[in-house]
Amino acid sequence: MKFGIFYEHQLPKPWSEDDEFNLLQEALDQVVLADRLGFDHAWEVEHHFLDEYSHSSAPEVFLAAAAARTERIRLSHGIRQVIPNYNHPARTAEGIATLDLISNGRVDFGIGEGATRLELHGFDIPAKHKRAMSLEAAEQIANMMVLDPYPGFESEHFSMPCRNVLPKPRQKPHPPMWIACTNRDTIKLAARKGLGALAFSFVSPDEARSWVDIYYDILKSDECVPLGHSVNPNIALVAGFSLHQDRSEAIRRGQEGFEFFGYALNALVAQDQVPGRTDLWGEFQAKRGNRGTESKIAEAEAAGDAYSSCIGTPADARSYLHDLADAGVDQVVFLQQVGRNTHQNICASLQLFADEVLPEFKAGEAAREEKKSAVLAPYIEAALARKPWMQPIADEDIPVVRASVKKAQTSGGV
Repeated sequence: MKFGIFYEHQLPKPWSEDDEFNLLQEALDQVVLADRLGFDHAWEVEHHFLDEYSHSSAPEVFLAAAAARTERIRLSHGIRQVIPNYNHPARTAEGIATLDLISNGRVDFGIGEGATRLELHGFDIPAKHKRAMSLEAAEQIANMMVLDPYPGFESEHFSMPCRNVLPKPRQKPHPPMWIACTNRDTIKLAARKGLGALAFSFVSPDEARSWVDIYYDILKSDECVPLGHSVNPNIALVAGFSLHQDRSEAIRRGQEGFEFFGYALNALVAQDQVPGRTDLWGEFQAKRGNRGTESKIAEAEAAGDAYSSCIGTPADARSYLHDLADAGVDQVVFLQQVGRNTHQNICASLQLFADEVLPEFKAGEAAREEKKSAVLAPYIEAALARKPWMQPIADEDIPVVRASVKKAQTSGGV
Protein backbone atom coordinates (compact mmCIF):
# COMPACT_ATOMS: atom_id res chain seq x y z
CA MET A 1 0.00 0.00 0.00
CA LYS A 2 1.11 3.53 -0.76
CA PHE A 3 0.56 6.60 1.42
CA GLY A 4 -0.04 10.22 0.62
CA ILE A 5 -0.61 13.53 2.37
CA PHE A 6 -3.30 15.94 1.21
CA TYR A 7 -3.59 19.72 1.12
CA GLU A 8 -6.65 21.93 0.92
CA HIS A 9 -4.70 24.68 2.72
CA GLN A 10 -7.51 25.17 5.21
CA LEU A 11 -7.46 28.38 7.22
CA PRO A 12 -10.32 28.88 9.70
CA LYS A 13 -11.18 32.41 10.78
CA PRO A 14 -10.23 34.74 12.35
CA TRP A 15 -7.18 35.51 10.21
CA SER A 16 -4.10 37.53 10.97
CA GLU A 17 -1.83 39.18 8.43
CA ASP A 18 0.77 36.39 8.26
CA ASP A 19 -1.57 33.39 8.44
CA GLU A 20 -1.55 32.53 4.73
CA PHE A 21 2.22 33.00 4.55
CA ASN A 22 2.77 30.68 7.51
CA LEU A 23 0.24 28.16 6.19
CA LEU A 24 2.06 27.68 2.89
CA GLN A 25 5.55 27.71 4.39
CA GLU A 26 4.59 25.08 6.96
CA ALA A 27 2.92 22.95 4.28
CA LEU A 28 6.12 22.97 2.23
CA ASP A 29 8.09 21.94 5.31
CA GLN A 30 5.65 19.07 5.83
CA VAL A 31 6.08 17.87 2.25
CA VAL A 32 9.87 17.95 2.68
CA LEU A 33 9.52 15.90 5.87
CA ALA A 34 7.16 13.42 4.19
CA ASP A 35 9.64 13.01 1.34
CA ARG A 36 12.44 12.25 3.78
CA LEU A 37 10.27 9.81 5.75
CA GLY A 38 9.26 7.75 2.70
CA PHE A 39 5.70 8.87 1.95
CA ASP A 40 4.70 8.30 -1.67
CA HIS A 41 2.48 11.24 -2.70
CA ALA A 42 1.82 14.86 -1.82
CA TRP A 43 -1.65 15.72 -3.14
CA GLU A 44 -2.67 19.32 -3.73
CA VAL A 45 -6.22 20.41 -4.58
CA GLU A 46 -7.36 23.34 -6.71
CA HIS A 47 -10.26 25.42 -5.43
CA HIS A 48 -11.31 29.01 -5.89
CA PHE A 49 -13.11 31.50 -3.64
CA LEU A 50 -13.74 28.98 -0.83
CA ASP A 51 -12.92 31.01 2.31
CA GLU A 52 -11.52 28.90 5.17
CA TYR A 53 -12.12 25.56 3.43
CA SER A 54 -9.41 25.91 0.80
CA HIS A 55 -6.83 28.61 0.08
CA SER A 56 -5.26 26.43 -2.62
CA SER A 57 -6.03 28.26 -5.84
CA ALA A 58 -2.63 27.82 -7.55
CA PRO A 59 -1.51 24.22 -6.95
CA GLU A 60 0.94 24.35 -9.84
CA VAL A 61 2.93 26.99 -7.96
CA PHE A 62 2.92 25.09 -4.68
CA LEU A 63 3.86 21.79 -6.33
CA ALA A 64 6.69 23.44 -8.26
CA ALA A 65 8.09 24.80 -5.00
CA ALA A 66 7.76 21.32 -3.49
CA ALA A 67 9.52 19.80 -6.51
CA ALA A 68 12.53 22.03 -5.90
CA ARG A 69 12.79 20.92 -2.28
CA THR A 70 12.16 17.18 -2.60
CA GLU A 71 13.73 14.19 -4.30
CA ARG A 72 11.37 11.20 -4.35
CA ILE A 73 7.80 11.97 -3.30
CA ARG A 74 5.30 12.20 -6.15
CA LEU A 75 3.71 15.60 -6.71
CA SER A 76 0.05 15.05 -7.37
CA HIS A 77 -2.70 17.32 -8.62
CA GLY A 78 -5.63 16.13 -6.60
CA ILE A 79 -7.26 17.71 -8.50
CA ARG A 80 -6.60 20.21 -11.29
CA GLN A 81 -9.71 22.06 -12.44
CA VAL A 82 -9.65 21.18 -16.14
CA ILE A 83 -12.81 22.87 -17.45
CA PRO A 84 -11.64 25.51 -19.97
CA ASN A 85 -13.30 28.36 -18.05
CA TYR A 86 -10.93 27.62 -15.14
CA ASN A 87 -7.81 26.75 -17.13
CA HIS A 88 -7.47 26.50 -20.89
CA PRO A 89 -6.56 22.87 -21.76
CA ALA A 90 -3.34 23.93 -23.50
CA ARG A 91 -2.22 25.83 -20.40
CA THR A 92 -2.94 22.78 -18.24
CA ALA A 93 -0.99 20.51 -20.63
CA GLU A 94 1.94 22.93 -20.60
CA GLY A 95 1.90 23.24 -16.83
CA ILE A 96 1.66 19.50 -16.14
CA ALA A 97 4.47 18.74 -18.58
CA THR A 98 6.72 21.48 -17.21
CA LEU A 99 6.23 20.27 -13.64
CA ASP A 100 6.94 16.71 -14.77
CA LEU A 101 10.23 17.81 -16.30
CA ILE A 102 11.24 19.90 -13.30
CA SER A 103 10.46 17.04 -10.91
CA ASN A 104 12.09 14.33 -13.04
CA GLY A 105 8.84 12.52 -13.78
CA ARG A 106 7.12 12.69 -10.38
CA VAL A 107 3.74 14.16 -11.38
CA ASP A 108 0.27 12.63 -11.07
CA PHE A 109 -2.57 14.41 -12.87
CA GLY A 110 -5.94 14.30 -11.14
CA ILE A 111 -8.89 15.90 -12.90
CA GLY A 112 -12.01 17.52 -11.48
CA GLU A 113 -14.79 19.95 -12.13
CA GLY A 114 -15.84 21.71 -8.91
CA ALA A 115 -19.18 21.46 -7.13
CA THR A 116 -19.99 24.78 -5.49
CA ARG A 117 -21.77 27.78 -6.97
CA LEU A 118 -18.99 29.96 -5.59
CA GLU A 119 -16.58 28.31 -8.03
CA LEU A 120 -18.81 27.34 -10.94
CA HIS A 121 -20.68 30.64 -11.17
CA GLY A 122 -17.48 32.57 -10.53
CA PHE A 123 -16.17 31.19 -13.84
CA ASP A 124 -19.55 31.14 -15.62
CA ILE A 125 -19.71 27.34 -15.78
CA PRO A 126 -23.18 25.77 -16.21
CA ALA A 127 -23.54 23.08 -13.55
CA LYS A 128 -25.51 20.73 -15.81
CA HIS A 129 -22.64 20.63 -18.33
CA LYS A 130 -19.65 20.53 -15.96
CA ARG A 131 -19.06 16.77 -16.12
CA ALA A 132 -19.10 16.68 -19.91
CA MET A 133 -16.88 19.76 -20.08
CA SER A 134 -14.40 18.24 -17.65
CA LEU A 135 -14.07 14.89 -19.40
CA GLU A 136 -13.81 16.48 -22.83
CA ALA A 137 -11.06 18.85 -21.70
CA ALA A 138 -9.14 16.11 -19.88
CA GLU A 139 -9.07 13.92 -22.96
CA GLN A 140 -7.76 16.78 -25.07
CA ILE A 141 -5.12 17.65 -22.47
CA ALA A 142 -3.82 14.07 -22.74
CA ASN A 143 -3.78 14.39 -26.53
CA MET A 144 -1.88 17.68 -26.29
CA MET A 145 0.81 16.08 -24.14
CA VAL A 146 1.32 13.26 -26.65
CA LEU A 147 0.66 14.44 -30.22
CA ASP A 148 3.30 16.41 -32.18
CA PRO A 149 1.71 18.65 -33.32
CA TYR A 150 -1.72 18.60 -31.69
CA PRO A 151 -4.16 18.52 -34.66
CA GLY A 152 -6.65 20.94 -33.11
CA PHE A 153 -10.15 20.58 -31.69
CA GLU A 154 -13.52 22.27 -31.82
CA SER A 155 -16.65 21.79 -29.73
CA GLU A 156 -19.29 23.91 -28.07
CA HIS A 157 -17.12 24.16 -24.96
CA PHE A 158 -13.74 25.15 -26.39
CA SER A 159 -11.78 25.23 -29.60
CA MET A 160 -8.11 25.34 -30.49
CA PRO A 161 -6.24 25.33 -33.82
CA CYS A 162 -3.40 22.99 -34.71
CA ARG A 163 -0.40 23.79 -32.54
CA ASN A 164 2.54 21.91 -31.06
CA VAL A 165 1.87 22.09 -27.31
CA LEU A 166 5.22 22.29 -25.51
CA PRO A 167 6.98 21.01 -23.56
CA LYS A 168 6.18 17.30 -23.56
CA PRO A 169 6.21 15.49 -20.19
CA ARG A 170 9.03 13.26 -19.00
CA GLN A 171 6.65 10.38 -18.23
CA LYS A 172 5.43 8.65 -21.36
CA PRO A 173 2.87 8.82 -22.78
CA HIS A 174 1.87 11.27 -20.01
CA PRO A 175 1.64 11.36 -16.19
CA PRO A 176 -0.86 8.95 -14.55
CA MET A 177 -4.39 10.35 -14.61
CA TRP A 178 -6.92 10.28 -11.75
CA ILE A 179 -10.41 11.61 -11.15
CA ALA A 180 -12.01 12.82 -7.92
CA CYS A 181 -14.71 10.39 -6.72
CA THR A 182 -17.37 10.90 -4.05
CA ASN A 183 -19.75 7.97 -4.58
CA ARG A 184 -20.32 4.68 -6.40
CA ASP A 185 -21.32 6.43 -9.62
CA THR A 186 -18.02 8.30 -9.90
CA ILE A 187 -16.10 5.14 -8.98
CA LYS A 188 -17.80 3.52 -11.96
CA LEU A 189 -16.93 6.51 -14.13
CA ALA A 190 -13.26 6.29 -13.11
CA ALA A 191 -13.15 2.62 -14.12
CA ARG A 192 -14.94 3.22 -17.42
CA LYS A 193 -12.41 5.92 -18.30
CA GLY A 194 -9.33 3.98 -17.15
CA LEU A 195 -8.56 6.62 -14.51
CA GLY A 196 -7.28 6.22 -10.99
CA ALA A 197 -10.04 6.84 -8.43
CA LEU A 198 -9.21 9.48 -5.81
CA ALA A 199 -12.07 8.81 -3.39
CA PHE A 200 -13.17 11.58 -1.04
CA SER A 201 -15.85 9.62 0.83
CA PHE A 202 -15.11 8.30 4.31
CA VAL A 203 -16.15 4.69 4.00
CA SER A 204 -15.65 1.62 6.16
CA PRO A 205 -13.32 -1.16 5.01
CA ASP A 206 -16.37 -3.23 4.03
CA GLU A 207 -17.73 -0.39 1.90
CA ALA A 208 -14.24 0.16 0.47
CA ARG A 209 -14.15 -3.48 -0.58
CA SER A 210 -17.44 -2.97 -2.41
CA TRP A 211 -16.02 0.08 -4.22
CA VAL A 212 -12.86 -1.83 -5.13
CA ASP A 213 -14.89 -4.74 -6.54
CA ILE A 214 -17.06 -2.38 -8.60
CA TYR A 215 -14.01 -0.54 -9.92
CA TYR A 216 -12.02 -3.56 -11.01
CA ASP A 217 -15.04 -5.44 -12.42
CA ILE A 218 -15.67 -2.52 -14.79
CA LEU A 219 -11.97 -1.97 -15.51
CA LYS A 220 -11.75 -5.58 -16.69
CA SER A 221 -14.90 -5.36 -18.81
CA ASP A 222 -15.69 -4.03 -22.27
CA GLU A 223 -17.04 -0.89 -20.56
CA CYS A 224 -13.52 0.42 -20.00
CA VAL A 225 -12.50 2.81 -22.77
CA PRO A 226 -9.54 4.92 -21.58
CA LEU A 227 -9.81 8.69 -21.53
CA GLY A 228 -6.04 9.15 -21.77
CA HIS A 229 -3.26 7.31 -23.57
CA SER A 230 -2.67 4.95 -20.65
CA VAL A 231 -4.67 3.27 -17.88
CA ASN A 232 -4.04 4.04 -14.22
CA PRO A 233 -5.65 1.13 -12.29
CA ASN A 234 -5.53 2.45 -8.74
CA ILE A 235 -7.88 3.42 -5.93
CA ALA A 236 -6.78 6.01 -3.36
CA LEU A 237 -8.95 6.63 -0.31
CA VAL A 238 -8.72 9.69 1.95
CA ALA A 239 -8.71 9.28 5.73
CA GLY A 240 -8.38 11.41 8.82
CA PHE A 241 -4.93 11.42 10.38
CA SER A 242 -3.55 12.18 13.82
CA LEU A 243 -1.22 9.78 15.64
CA HIS A 244 -0.06 9.72 19.25
CA GLN A 245 0.87 6.94 21.65
CA ASP A 246 -2.07 8.13 23.78
CA ARG A 247 -5.25 7.51 21.79
CA SER A 248 -7.23 10.19 23.60
CA GLU A 249 -4.55 12.78 22.84
CA ALA A 250 -4.51 11.77 19.17
CA ILE A 251 -8.27 12.30 19.00
CA ARG A 252 -8.04 15.65 20.80
CA ARG A 253 -5.43 16.81 18.30
CA GLY A 254 -7.06 15.55 15.11
CA GLN A 255 -10.78 14.84 15.41
CA GLU A 256 -12.00 18.43 15.38
CA GLY A 257 -10.16 19.30 12.16
CA PHE A 258 -11.34 16.12 10.48
CA GLU A 259 -14.95 16.94 11.36
CA PHE A 260 -14.52 20.52 10.14
CA PHE A 261 -13.38 19.23 6.75
CA GLY A 262 -16.67 17.37 6.32
CA TYR A 263 -18.77 20.18 7.77
CA ALA A 264 -17.28 22.86 5.53
CA LEU A 265 -17.47 20.69 2.41
CA ASN A 266 -21.20 20.15 3.01
CA ALA A 267 -21.89 23.76 4.02
CA LEU A 268 -20.31 25.22 0.89
CA VAL A 269 -22.73 23.20 -1.24
CA ALA A 270 -25.85 23.16 0.92
CA GLN A 271 -25.84 26.58 2.63
CA ASP A 272 -25.97 30.17 1.38
CA GLN A 273 -22.58 31.88 1.37
CA VAL A 274 -21.55 35.54 1.62
CA PRO A 275 -18.14 35.92 -0.09
CA GLY A 276 -15.52 37.10 2.38
CA ARG A 277 -17.99 37.27 5.28
CA THR A 278 -19.30 33.78 6.02
CA ASP A 279 -17.70 32.32 9.16
CA LEU A 280 -17.58 28.55 8.62
CA TRP A 281 -15.35 27.87 11.63
CA GLY A 282 -17.55 29.93 13.94
CA GLU A 283 -20.67 28.18 12.69
CA PHE A 284 -19.00 24.79 13.10
CA GLN A 285 -17.88 25.57 16.63
CA ALA A 286 -21.32 26.82 17.63
CA LYS A 287 -22.96 23.62 16.43
CA ARG A 288 -20.29 21.22 17.65
CA GLY A 289 -18.92 22.63 20.88
CA ASN A 290 -16.61 20.11 22.56
CA ARG A 291 -19.11 17.29 22.46
CA GLY A 292 -17.73 15.78 19.29
CA THR A 293 -14.21 15.18 20.60
CA GLU A 294 -15.22 13.89 24.03
CA SER A 295 -17.85 11.65 22.47
CA LYS A 296 -15.30 10.23 20.04
CA ILE A 297 -12.84 9.57 22.87
CA ALA A 298 -15.53 7.76 24.87
CA GLU A 299 -16.51 5.74 21.81
CA ALA A 300 -12.88 4.79 21.14
CA GLU A 301 -12.25 3.75 24.72
CA ALA A 302 -15.41 1.65 24.75
CA ALA A 303 -14.26 -0.10 21.57
CA GLY A 304 -10.90 -0.96 23.17
CA ASP A 305 -8.69 -3.10 20.97
CA ALA A 306 -11.43 -3.21 18.33
CA TYR A 307 -10.97 0.51 17.62
CA SER A 308 -9.22 1.19 14.33
CA SER A 309 -8.61 4.55 12.68
CA CYS A 310 -5.75 6.72 11.53
CA ILE A 311 -6.82 9.12 14.28
CA GLY A 312 -5.44 7.14 17.19
CA THR A 313 -2.37 5.15 18.13
CA PRO A 314 0.05 3.49 15.73
CA ALA A 315 -1.62 0.16 16.59
CA ASP A 316 -5.03 1.64 15.70
CA ALA A 317 -3.67 2.83 12.37
CA ARG A 318 -2.08 -0.54 11.59
CA SER A 319 -5.37 -2.32 12.20
CA TYR A 320 -7.36 0.09 10.05
CA LEU A 321 -4.85 0.12 7.20
CA HIS A 322 -4.56 -3.67 7.10
CA ASP A 323 -8.34 -3.83 6.67
CA LEU A 324 -8.17 -1.35 3.79
CA ALA A 325 -5.23 -3.20 2.21
CA ASP A 326 -7.15 -6.46 2.45
CA ALA A 327 -10.09 -4.71 0.77
CA GLY A 328 -7.85 -3.85 -2.18
CA VAL A 329 -7.28 -0.13 -1.59
CA ASP A 330 -4.02 0.87 -3.30
CA GLN A 331 -3.28 4.11 -1.45
CA VAL A 332 -4.46 5.90 1.68
CA VAL A 333 -4.21 9.69 1.58
CA PHE A 334 -4.05 11.41 4.96
CA LEU A 335 -6.08 14.55 5.66
CA GLN A 336 -3.60 15.97 8.13
CA GLN A 337 -3.84 19.70 7.36
CA VAL A 338 -7.48 20.35 8.28
CA GLY A 339 -9.19 22.74 10.67
CA ARG A 340 -6.68 24.07 13.15
CA ASN A 341 -4.40 21.06 13.33
CA THR A 342 -1.02 22.50 14.25
CA HIS A 343 2.17 22.20 12.23
CA GLN A 344 3.95 20.72 15.24
CA ASN A 345 1.34 18.01 15.71
CA ILE A 346 1.17 17.22 11.99
CA CYS A 347 4.94 16.70 11.83
CA ALA A 348 4.91 14.59 14.98
CA SER A 349 2.19 12.37 13.50
CA LEU A 350 4.07 11.95 10.23
CA GLN A 351 7.23 11.00 12.12
CA LEU A 352 5.43 8.50 14.36
CA PHE A 353 3.73 6.89 11.37
CA ALA A 354 7.06 6.55 9.56
CA ASP A 355 8.73 5.08 12.63
CA GLU A 356 6.10 2.54 13.68
CA VAL A 357 3.65 1.87 10.83
CA LEU A 358 5.12 2.58 7.40
CA PRO A 359 7.85 -0.11 7.33
CA GLU A 360 5.29 -2.87 7.80
CA PHE A 361 3.39 -1.80 4.69
CA LYS A 362 6.47 -1.23 2.56
CA ALA A 363 7.70 -4.80 2.97
CA GLY A 364 6.98 -6.74 -0.22
CA GLU A 365 5.46 -3.73 -2.00
CA ALA A 366 7.42 -4.24 -5.23
CA ALA A 367 6.38 -7.88 -5.49
CA ARG A 368 2.72 -7.02 -4.92
CA GLU A 369 2.79 -4.32 -7.60
CA GLU A 370 4.49 -6.65 -10.07
CA LYS A 371 1.84 -9.32 -9.46
CA LYS A 372 -0.99 -6.81 -9.87
CA SER A 373 0.50 -5.47 -13.11
CA ALA A 374 0.76 -8.97 -14.55
CA VAL A 375 -2.88 -9.76 -13.70
CA LEU A 376 -4.22 -6.52 -15.18
CA ALA A 377 -1.96 -6.35 -18.28
CA PRO A 378 -4.30 -8.19 -20.69
CA TYR A 379 -7.31 -6.14 -19.57
CA ILE A 380 -5.43 -2.88 -20.01
CA GLU A 381 -4.23 -3.94 -23.45
CA ALA A 382 -7.81 -4.74 -24.46
CA ALA A 383 -9.08 -1.42 -23.06
CA LEU A 384 -6.50 0.58 -25.02
CA ALA A 385 -7.45 -1.34 -28.16
CA ARG A 386 -11.04 -0.10 -27.73
CA LYS A 387 -10.06 3.56 -27.51
CA PRO A 388 -10.94 5.78 -30.48
CA TRP A 389 -7.60 7.55 -30.83
CA MET A 390 -7.16 11.10 -32.09
CA GLN A 391 -5.08 10.54 -35.22
CA PRO A 392 -1.81 12.39 -35.79
CA ILE A 393 -1.98 14.94 -38.55
CA ALA A 394 0.06 14.24 -41.69
CA ASP A 395 2.87 16.68 -42.42
CA GLU A 396 1.22 17.81 -45.65
CA ASP A 397 -1.99 18.60 -43.76
CA ILE A 398 -0.42 20.74 -41.06
CA PRO A 399 -1.79 24.23 -41.70
CA VAL A 400 0.66 27.01 -42.36
CA VAL A 401 0.40 29.87 -39.89
CA ARG A 402 0.88 32.93 -42.03
CA ALA A 403 3.24 35.67 -40.92
CA SER A 404 1.56 38.70 -39.41
CA VAL A 405 3.84 41.13 -41.30
CA LYS A 406 5.97 40.87 -44.41
CA LYS A 407 9.13 42.02 -42.64
CA ALA A 408 9.86 42.04 -38.93
CA GLN A 409 10.97 45.35 -37.44
CA THR A 410 13.69 45.49 -34.74
CA SER A 411 14.92 48.30 -32.56
CA GLY A 412 18.18 48.29 -34.57
CA GLY A 413 16.32 49.12 -37.74
CA VAL A 414 17.32 45.91 -39.58
